[in-house]
Amino acid sequence: MYQTRNLIALSCAALLVAGCATNPQTGEREAGKTATYGGLGALAGAAVGALANKDDRGKGALIGAAIGGAAGAGYGYYVDKQEAQLRQSMQGTGVDVQRQGDQLSLVMPGNITFATNSADISGGFYTTLNNVANSLRQYDKSIIEVTGHTDSVGSYQYNMDLSQRRAQSVVNYLASQGVAYNRLTARGVGPSQPIADNNSDAGRAQNRRVEIKLAPLPGAQY
Repeated sequence: MYQTRNLIALSCAALLVAGCATNPQTGEREAGKTATYGGLGALAGAAVGALANKDDRGKGALIGAAIGGAAGAGYGYYVDKQEAQLRQSMQGTGVDVQRQGDQLSLVMPGNITFATNSADISGGFYTTLNNVANSLRQYDKSIIEVTGHTDSVGSYQYNMDLSQRRAQSVVNYLASQGVAYNRLTARGVGPSQPIADNNSDAGRAQNRRVEIKLAPLPGAQY
């Protein structure tokens, strides 16, 4: 058992070291997201492998670690690439690219997406959406949730309807640019999820936004 634990630890350590990069700001070595996913996948795979191969738990753990690590690192590498592409293509557009765990998000301020009280996409925003659509077509192993948000000015129901129509407008346009419609979902939440204070002009401007969230497609092979 002690030997098995050592083998698992060495497998995970190898994945983490391989995925390390030097931070240009600090000069220190850091584990990248791919290494993190690979290490977690290796741990999970090792546990399953050890249980599955009762005759030789050490061998089973190593095989499981290798398979799990490859799967985890594969997904991490996939998201790393799409994140880098989106950050480059969104530069200077006003769109904020965010990542939390295995989820990528694009936060699009209301002042560049729609005119006041309108669900028609602003003319100047089509180029940005075209770049988003290009990425979604290339990286097609994700599900896409488009969520419309408003400030709290006006009635709650009006804002709920407006946010839904705006989200649907974005979904329809992405689909018209070749993104598979069955990957897309539109959702309007109105003023219910503010990220700033609705009592100020600046806060309300932040709350008026569209968010596109990307999550792994169930059953997809990375």
